[in-house]
Amino acid sequence: MNDITSVLLAGVGGQGVLRASDILAEALLEAGYDIKKSEVHGMAQRGGSVTSFVRFGKKVYSPTAAKGSAAILLSFEKMEALRYLDYLMPGGRVLISDEEVNPPACSLGLAKYPSAVDEFISAVTKDIEHIPAVAIALEAGNIRAANTVLLGALSPFLPVSTEIWEKTLRHSFPERLFALNWQAFILGRGQSD
Repeated sequence: MNDITSVLLAGVGGQGVLRASDILAEALLEAGYDIKKSEVHGMAQRGGSVTSFVRFGKKVYSPTAAKGSAAILLSFEKMEALRYLDYLMPGGRVLISDEEVNPPACSLGLAKYPSAVDEFISAVTKDIEHIPAVAIALEAGNIRAANTVLLGALSPFLPVSTEIWEKTLRHSFPERLFALNWQAFILGRGQSD
């Protein structure tokens, strides 16, 4: 990884993108990195696009990254991977949930959900991993833990120890929800190990 590494998290409102980016930033900070985080959540409450950049390194000056500079795109939804693919550096890594959330135009029958997501992504990188985040979250005990599953899938590619991830997750959730989220994280991590 370069001196400054950029991770872009992208999804739609209600998927826990901002919560996941907060946890990611806290884990990287705990691991000793300087971090900057930015987020855009315009129409998130209506299922609109939500993004967050988490940038880390020895010293980071800007919370946002230029197009073509993100080392990792963590997409919580297939079409959001397409929407933000131009931020990925050539040969960067894409971790993508297999979830499809129809935007209003598709729900109204005015447009069709894209069917060639992988083909578009393959033009930029061959490093694509599909994560069945919703199914894994249900296996762990709650569909709302899909964002934690995706953090688990991301974790092997970041310089953060398992102990720091555990500590960060313990700090991020009430005790009654920690075990479920830790299980979701471990199951997600198993997707990328």
